[in-house]
This record gives sequence, structure tokens and C-alpha cells, in this order.
Amino acid sequence: MSAKLKLLHELIEPSVTALGFELWGIEYVAQGAHSVLRIYIDSEDGISVDDCAKVSHQVSGILDVEEPISGQYNLEVSSPGMDRPLFTLEQFAAWAGHQVQLRLRVPFEGRRKFKGLLNGVEGDEVLLVVDKEEYLLPIDLIDRANIVPQF
Repeated sequence: MSAKLKLLHELIEPSVTALGFELWGIEYVAQGAHSVLRIYIDSEDGISVDDCAKVSHQVSGILDVEEPISGQYNLEVSSPGMDRPLFTLEQFAAWAGHQVQLRLRVPFEGRRKFKGLLNGVEGDEVLLVVDKEEYLLPIDLIDRANIVPQF
């Protein structure tokens, strides 16, 4: 996790928790005036539009005071959804047995994109089975990972 994401997590998590939700993860995409801060919240009871609005209002106030991001950006608050992004080793472990699609920051054995069965974690690595071949991917190399919904 980058220093900026770590700071954002520290600023935002107490408020999200106080409102009765779990801070599932944070994404920040810097694109000049079109930058986006995306906050994913979760709850055992699911997430409604009103829940997202409450968190958005609360977090906006904190971000306005603390100003951890310079310049303009859009704040988005949502549930993780069916194609749930995974951010932490604990999340990867909890979703073992599901299909995932992930992209790495840098190539690993000549590849950056993987899609396969999440088989858990070992240490600080994610165990992924792709076409009967096992890969141990360091979590620090994972840029983005999502559950592949099964219907």
C-alpha cells in the first residue's frame, strides 16, 4: 500500500467504522482534474445508496479539513459489488476458492494479467492456480484484483 493510500486509510477508517460499516478498501486514480478517490464500504446487511451518502458526507468533511489530496478529485463511495475488489491478504484468504482476475504492477514470469482459482495465501503471497499451474504472487506486486462473479 502506498504512503498516500495508507494516510487516506488512517483518516477515513475511524469515521466509516463509527457509522457501522467496514472500510473494505480505497482506490485513488490520479488523472489531473479527473482524479477519483473511490472508497468501498461493506456491511453484513449489505450497503444501500443512503449508506453511501452518509459515508460520503462524513468523509468529505474530513478530507476538506485534512486535505490529504491536492487539487480536484471526485469522491465515490460504493459497495464492493459482485466483482468485489481484493486489497489485503486477509481478504484474499477469506475469498479462497473463488475465481479471481488480477493485474500486476510489473510482469511476473512474463505476464501481468492472471485469471484463475484463488487458492489462499502463503506468507505475503497470493496463491493462484491458472490452467493447473500454481503461481505465488507477492501482494506488493498486485495492482488490482477482483472476484469473477459466477452465475
